[in-house]
Amino acid sequence: MNTDAVGDAERSRAALIAGVVCYSFWGLVPLFFLVLSGLGPRAWEIMAHRTLWALPAALVLVLLAGQARHAAAVLRDRRTMAWLLLSACLIAVNWLAFTWAVTNGRILESSLGYYLNPLLNMAAGALLFRERLDRFGKSAIVLAAVGVAVQTLATGGVPVVALTVAFSFCAYGIVRKRVRAEAQTGLFVECLFFLPFSLAFIWWLQQAGGGHFLSGVAPALLLALGGPVTAIPLALFAWSARRLPYSTMGFLQFLAPTISFGVGVMSGEAFTPLVAVSFAFIWAGAATFAYGAWRKLRAATPTAEPVTVPAE
Repeated sequence: MNTDAVGDAERSRAALIAGVVCYSFWGLVPLFFLVLSGLGPRAWEIMAHRTLWALPAALVLVLLAGQARHAAAVLRDRRTMAWLLLSACLIAVNWLAFTWAVTNGRILESSLGYYLNPLLNMAAGALLFRERLDRFGKSAIVLAAVGVAVQTLATGGVPVVALTVAFSFCAYGIVRKRVRAEAQTGLFVECLFFLPFSLAFIWWLQQAGGGHFLSGVAPALLLALGGPVTAIPLALFAWSARRLPYSTMGFLQFLAPTISFGVGVMSGEAFTPLVAVSFAFIWAGAATFAYGAWRKLRAATPTAEPVTVPAE
C-alpha cells in the first residue's frame, strides 16, 4: 500500500470536512445573532463588540500559525497597511449590513447577497483581470441578474441589503488579493483599525445607558463570543482552502447562504411566490456556476491549483 497516497487522501478528506464545517458555521451565524439581538443588543452594538473581541481571537490565530514575525513586518509596511485599511472599511460595511439584516428580519435578503457573491467575483475577474468568461459563467450572471430584477418586483424596491453584502464582499476579496498578508494576520490588522472606534462606541453607549454588556451574564458572554464566531470559521477556511482545489471551494461556498436561507424561512420571514421565483433564478445561476466549475475541474490536471485565501 502506498502510504503517501493514503496520507494525501486522509489530508484531503480532513480538508473537505474542515471546509464543510466552516461554511456550515457561517450559514448558522444568523441564529447566533438572532439569539443575541433577542437579549437587547442591536446591529451597531453587536458590530462594535464583534470587532473588539475578534482582535484577541485573531491574535491567538496569528500566534498558533507562527505568523508573529510576518505580522510585525506587515505592521511596518505602509503600503500593505494602507491596503488593509481599505479592506477593513469594506469588511466593516459587509459585517454591518449582514448583522443589520439578521436583526431586522432580512435574513433571506442577506442570503441572496452571498449567492450573488461568487457570480460577482466572476464578473469582476472578467472586467478587472481580463479573465475569460465561458458560456456557463455568462449564463450564470444573466440568471442572477434576472433574479435580482424579480426580487426588486417582489419587494417593491431594489434589494439594497443583498447588493451591499455582495458588492462589499466582492470588493473586499479584490483588495485582499492585492495584499501581501496571510489571512490571520490580515484579520488581526483589520481589527486593530477597528479597535479605537469599537471602544469609543461601546464606552459612549454604556455612558448613555443603552449598552447591554453590563446588563447581565448572558448578553456579556454572547457579545464577547462574537470574536471567536468571527475568527474560528476563518481558521477552518484558511486551513482547508490551501488543501482543496479551487473548484471544490466553489461548490462549498453555496452551503452557507443555503443554510442561512433555511434559517430565514424557519424564523418566519415572508417567502411569497414572487420571492420564490427570484430565488429560483438565483439558484439556477448558482447551479450553472457549479456545473461550469465541475467541468473545469474534470478538464484540469490532477494537481490541485492552490487557492488564494481571503481574510474573511
